[in-house]
Amino acid sequence: MAKRGVLMVCLGNICRSPIAEAVFQHVIKERGLEDKWFVDSAATSSEHIGSDPDPRASACIKRHGIVYKHKTRRLTADDYRKFDFIFGMDKSNLSNIKRIAPADGKAEIGLLGDYHPKGKTIIHDPWYDSDDKGFEECYEKALASVNAFLDQHQ
Repeated sequence: MAKRGVLMVCLGNICRSPIAEAVFQHVIKERGLEDKWFVDSAATSSEHIGSDPDPRASACIKRHGIVYKHKTRRLTADDYRKFDFIFGMDKSNLSNIKRIAPADGKAEIGLLGDYHPKGKTIIHDPWYDSDDKGFEECYEKALASVNAFLDQHQ
């Protein structure tokens, strides 16, 4: 069976989607599912293309023992054909993802938080926060959602 792909998407690909990507990579490794899944992340905007994730996002990922490297990139038409699932972090991301979707895309589009076991569907953008609390909350929501997603799609 071919590997299935998940693409995490947020506005700039510097906070939420890199955290969600790193979490997904970590969880599939822990579960021994690396031969069944692949993951990446992207932005709906081109503002930060080629940048590293926000230092607060990188610090959050590192605090949880996850090794992760990423350069931001923009969502492309090919992503809709390459990935089986494309997940936005909030309703604005979701609207943008759907708006630019090509007619021949195969990806199932939704919110990563739709899988959150306590119904916490929106993953707030912590970029505007003055501290690290929002990044930790993003990590926790991504972890709960990724685990629930994988429980449903094994």
